[in-house]
Amino acid sequence: QVQLVESGGGLVQPGGSLRLSCAASESIFSIDVMDWYRQAPGKERELVAFITKGGSTDYAGSVKGRFTISGDAAKNTVYLQMNSLKPEDTAVYYCHAVVRAVGYWGQGTQVTVSS
Repeated sequence: QVQLVESGGGLVQPGGSLRLSCAASESIFSIDVMDWYRQAPGKERELVAFITKGGSTDYAGSVKGRFTISGDAAKNTVYLQMNSLKPEDTAVYYCHAVVRAVGYWGQGTQVTVSS
């Protein structure tokens, strides 16, 4: 059982930045894939970015060039650096991990982009 705890959400103005953190209960080297999803009100949950155990990353087209996913093995933590935020980035952001084909979710953290 992998536990994930997100932090770093909040209210930011358009054009601003936030860094989300996802702390895992075990070494991220034991996790096959870690990713960030988001869900806006009235919309389906969508994949934002992922990072594999080998360090490969990819992003949704809507955030490519603005968001960066990275990992710190010493802290068992994955980050999502979000720059140039837009109102349409407003959503609850969820951390997700896959270990041997089993998925685990964090509780989510709210990100609101508004002036």
